[in-house]
Amino acid sequence: MKKIKKILIANRGEIAVRVIRTCREMGITPVAVYSEVDRQALHVRLAEEAYPLGKALPAESYLNIEKIIALAKKCQADAIHPGYGFLAENHQFVRRCEEEGIIFIGPPSGPMELLGLKTISRQKMREAGVPIIPGTLEPVKNEKELFEQAEMIGFPLLLKASAGGGGKGLRLVRKREELLSAFHLAASEAEASFGDPAIYLEKYIDEPHHIEIQILIDNYGNGVYLGERECSMQRRYQKILEETPSPFIDDETRRKMGEIAVAAAKSINYRNAGTVEFIVDRNKNFYFLEVNARLQVEHPITEMVTGIDLVRAQIDIAQGKPLPFTQEEIRPQGWAIECRIMAEDPFQDFLPSPGKILYLHRPGGPGIRDDSGIIEGYTVPIEYDALLSKLIAWGRTREEAILRLRRALQEYQIYGIKTTIPFFLRILDHPDFLAGNYTTHFLERLEKEPPAVPGEDLVAIMAAAVKAYYDSKKQGASLSKPRGNPWKLMGRIEFFKNRL
Repeated sequence: MKKIKKILIANRGEIAVRVIRTCREMGITPVAVYSEVDRQALHVRLAEEAYPLGKALPAESYLNIEKIIALAKKCQADAIHPGYGFLAENHQFVRRCEEEGIIFIGPPSGPMELLGLKTISRQKMREAGVPIIPGTLEPVKNEKELFEQAEMIGFPLLLKASAGGGGKGLRLVRKREELLSAFHLAASEAEASFGDPAIYLEKYIDEPHHIEIQILIDNYGNGVYLGERECSMQRRYQKILEETPSPFIDDETRRKMGEIAVAAAKSINYRNAGTVEFIVDRNKNFYFLEVNARLQVEHPITEMVTGIDLVRAQIDIAQGKPLPFTQEEIRPQGWAIECRIMAEDPFQDFLPSPGKILYLHRPGGPGIRDDSGIIEGYTVPIEYDALLSKLIAWGRTREEAILRLRRALQEYQIYGIKTTIPFFLRILDHPDFLAGNYTTHFLERLEKEPPAVPGEDLVAIMAAAVKAYYDSKKQGASLSKPRGNPWKLMGRIEFFKNRL
């Protein structure tokens, strides 16, 4: 067993900040890396040491395997934590760490390589007795096979990239006439995203729920599941809001899914934290989707209901410690919901909104957690994912968690850029969400509904706020020497604008 004393965090933003905090609690020295546009980022300021990676482009910075390995050796880091995204599921990066004697905080390269090949992982899961969605177990070789397999599976069906996920290379095909063009588009996107155009076919499950099971597997054959996360709130195949427990899953289904998830991971010698994802139909039949061999973006909601620090668990497993708890000792309490706050304009088809954050007020109070990677004055770059922070609310009941989350969203103020905060307020007010009655199609339908028209009183308040602001400018007031609190006034203006 090797005690880890220093960890290089091969990531940026809120997940780098998240890992830094657990490192500090464990007495481990955290080391940050940064691209030229992240020089003033929060994770750089919080780390004990920080090293430049180079230009902003990911290929020249956060995706540069040899540069990160060299920096880890230079600073004498015992281990590397990859966070999620970038190199987190790159088996070649893991293998380079293994070759250099650097502990990779995640699964070994073998299981990771297997899981990265979706068709092979489907085969392995079927061999392990895990139910899989009907479809091809190997990539489609040519157009003739494409049409033959499609007819056997039946429409509607999904075309999926064999080498990746995250919605890249994914196409829904509802009829035969759409198949060929969708196939070429999916293959082209898969090639661009993963360097591999291989595509396989899968039966489309109507009105599906996307449910994932958090697992932990140590090096001694011990494995546990930490409940499920409902991840059906998706826009263009990207999750934006998650909750645990799922309002759809019952206790028996939860137990079966958890046991199968742990058994599936053990069957391929998986170790460390991971997430087994399932598609669940309206009758609660569940089918294997994929394994995310890393920490998930939405891991905080599991931490909120279980009290288990998943980053600490990852580090402990990586340095050879056995799991300190059994399945029977894991008793989730209450309800937790997470919103992904993005630098996007929900009123302009979610266009990216990079720029300087002029003012920032983060919410707090009972049951609220904000995993953030931003600070006031920071310039949000265009080169990376638009995620700014993750706002999490915990409550004893789902109703209490929703009320707290709504209050925290109303309190959250970010000026200078557009964010998705107004869109989440709209979701939280929707009767189907409040009833827990939603599937992966919810947002597609919500975006077709006209936004609620504000009442005359709201319009009047907004108009008065705008008039007061411009009157103050005419009288010579300035933001540097304000009369009263201009930030508060500006906040009211932006708040009511976002509510329209």
